[in-house]
Amino acid sequence: MQRARRTAELAGFGDRAEPDADLKERDYGVYEGRTTKEIRVEHPGWDVWRDDCPGGETLAQLAARADRVIERALAADGDTLLFAHSHLLRELAGRWIGLAPDGGGKLRLGTASLSTLGFERERRVILTWNA
Repeated sequence: MQRARRTAELAGFGDRAEPDADLKERDYGVYEGRTTKEIRVEHPGWDVWRDDCPGGETLAQLAARADRVIERALAADGDTLLFAHSHLLRELAGRWIGLAPDGGGKLRLGTASLSTLGFERERRVILTWNA
């Protein structure tokens, strides 16, 4: 979460940032720090958006955290600004538009990009992605 906090500071929001454990990156368990290529030596065909991480967090657990963040954002008075890491943000966006827990895998997210989730009338939509 240090990188997310630093990004918030660089963007001018460090003084208002409130750490939230639900915004931490996915717990990859024994796969933490390993590349997909390395993992596939032991588990051929493994996919972070389909398969669990032994000793870590399931996609359903990641989705539940994203759902809690969404609930709090919707309850806030006004807009909410989030700084977090790739897989969590992709999961959050997927859940925002009603995708299943593996839906974040359909949303590529670049480093240091800006995305905006919002509404078209009452429908949740992605207004900006990867800008």
